[in-house]
Amino acid sequence: MPTYSALTTLPGEAPATALAEAMERMEPAPTGVGVFEIEDGSGLWEVGGYFDAAPDEAALAVLVAAYGAKPFTVSELPEIDWVAKVKRELAPVEAGRFFVYGSHDADKVPDGAIALMIEASMAFGTGHHGTTLGCLRALDRLDRAGVVGRNVADIGCGTAVLAMAAARIWPNPVLASDIDAVAVEVAEANVAVNDLSGRVICVEAAGFDNPKLHAAAPFDVIFANILKGPLIELAPSLSAHLAPGGRAILSGLLNTQAEAVIAAYAAEGLEVETREEIGDWTTLTLIKPAG
Repeated sequence: MPTYSALTTLPGEAPATALAEAMERMEPAPTGVGVFEIEDGSGLWEVGGYFDAAPDEAALAVLVAAYGAKPFTVSELPEIDWVAKVKRELAPVEAGRFFVYGSHDADKVPDGAIALMIEASMAFGTGHHGTTLGCLRALDRLDRAGVVGRNVADIGCGTAVLAMAAARIWPNPVLASDIDAVAVEVAEANVAVNDLSGRVICVEAAGFDNPKLHAAAPFDVIFANILKGPLIELAPSLSAHLAPGGRAILSGLLNTQAEAVIAAYAAEGLEVETREEIGDWTTLTLIKPAG
């Protein structure tokens, strides 16, 4: 059965969300609708829907006129076994001593590597994206420099690959949180597969808004691999939950967005320790002065 996509863009989160809600009421109804900010500084948001039958283009034109969007681009998508495709295309990733792989590549784990398995069907946050790769490299640098994270949090954990990496090399349990309940379930599944149950504790939270995070603070290492806007909003809270002398490893931001994030955290007293660019993406390691 063919699948169709209908994509458009328009300025502003509120109208984009309203348009997405209107799309959900279409006939035939879409099988899914997504709303995403385009992270290029344009202020545009993308709204997309997926359909099992060709969408009603007259209805789409009415939505365009009603919400001030660009005309929809409608495409018929090829039938693809996405999990099989991911398995073919996602080769194992090496980041310092960390080796992130799928079960189909279990025979490729090098001797002495710190191995983390993320299934292809849970591909967000596998280490292939420049942001996750940058965070793993930053973690490896800290460990090689003699830093020991005794109290670690991974905020916006996704697959929990960063939390699991920290739990592999440092002595105490790591807290991993995500605002999305499904992401927390995925994280818990990955933790179990990697035999880290009890070593990585997964919780649902917006930022640090969870009793377990409050009770465990202050942290000496905090990961936040999210997006520019949430990183800036999180700056006061993250700084308050970071111990003096502690490090924050931040990513999810384009190279052009790094200065704005650095400025937000500088206002809270954090200083840049290292900065790495991988392709279009920047990873920052910030330190909270001990004095």
